[in-house]
Amino acid sequence: MSQLSDAAAVDAAITNRHSVRAFLDTPVPREVVHDILRVASRAPSGTNTQPWRVTVLTGRSRAELSRRIGEAYDDPAQSRTHVQEYAYYPTRWVSPYIERRRKIGWDLYGLLGIGKADHQRMHWQHARNFKFFDAPVGLIFTIDRVLERGSWLDYGMFLQSIMVAARARGLDTCPQAAWATFHRLIEEFLQLPATEMVVCGMSLGVAHPQAIENTLVTEREPVEQFARFLD
Repeated sequence: MSQLSDAAAVDAAITNRHSVRAFLDTPVPREVVHDILRVASRAPSGTNTQPWRVTVLTGRSRAELSRRIGEAYDDPAQSRTHVQEYAYYPTRWVSPYIERRRKIGWDLYGLLGIGKADHQRMHWQHARNFKFFDAPVGLIFTIDRVLERGSWLDYGMFLQSIMVAARARGLDTCPQAAWATFHRLIEEFLQLPATEMVVCGMSLGVAHPQAIENTLVTEREPVEQFARFLD
């Protein structure tokens, strides 16, 4: 394969990736998931610490975790007792981040016909996170509590590598911070040791071609807006 076609293939896998929020129930063979994780494990990490730990959920295990967390999310009294262990988002939103956040939210709800006052449908849509958006494969990512911020940076490269490797195989993904809110239920269900904490979840499978929400592709700023070149 030529260098040009190599670059085109890699570029396509990266630029064609987007968060999919509706999947077909088409099974993904275990060996394909295994191969994606094998490729992604080549992601860089400081002094080769390789901080990632992954639980792959399919079938009954995936359905049972979804059921438990779905019930907790639908119960307001119980849901209020669950919070993330780490701050994914800022406590104070400023421009331009707040505008970007609002835009993707209303773009998604607009596609789905969910109005600003339709809190019931908003709740229903958010709850789909905990069904892995019907994907046949759910991934839960955890990390050793002893590791520091640098390892979390490394983890991001690992997650991106999974999504790109999946895209190269005709599969789609959705990385989901929402799972971390219910880390206590996840820890109990997966029987995680006290030394391990939940980072996030991810849906993996074949995108539903007719789902309107899958037409949402977020905008990106041009390079000139976030980079400067010094000679």
